[in-house]
Amino acid sequence: MWFRLAADAVLIAHLAFILFVVVGAILTVRWHWLPVLHLPAAAWGFLVEITGRICPLTYLENHLRRMAGQAGYHDSFIEHYLLNIIYPAGLTPQMQYILAGLVLLVNMGIYGWLIRRRSNRLS
Repeated sequence: MWFRLAADAVLIAHLAFILFVVVGAILTVRWHWLPVLHLPAAAWGFLVEITGRICPLTYLENHLRRMAGQAGYHDSFIEHYLLNIIYPAGLTPQMQYILAGLVLLVNMGIYGWLIRRRSNRLS
């Protein structure tokens, strides 16, 4: 039972990390120190997505599920839990690059806006 609960906790943490990668820049409006955490997380998420790697949290969750007597899964977290929700049918590598680029552009736009906003306050 404890291994299953631990696997579920990793699943929730994994989803929270993905959400933080995608929209974490918005949170820096409130917490000005957050880019110290968000920028490396966003870089990691971008690297995992663009290279097709599997996040280590997926391996940890699978290990805990097997220890709990459950079946793990062979694909990535996103493919197993979120693929049908996030990615449309027929997703190509080129479309994945575009999606990764959009995440990058959105975050760059938010950080650009924040930098301009803060520099205007200092003027």
